[in-house]
Amino acid sequence: MRLQEFWSRLEAQFGSMRAQTVARDHVFSSLGGRTALDAIEAGLPVRRVWLAICEEYEVPPRDR
Repeated sequence: MRLQEFWSRLEAQFGSMRAQTVARDHVFSSLGGRTALDAIEAGLPVRRVWLAICEEYEVPPRDR
């Protein structure tokens, strides 16, 4: 998954304002206590970060 696709899916799922908050402010234990952006910057695969968000926010499987 490319970073552009990550942002597109995040905004489609949460809306543009909330997507920014989810990515920058929410700390995910499944990402080592990092925010989504911190995890991506640390080198975690974007797909893994996306799936962590999906799990945390109970995104339906069809939208993952």
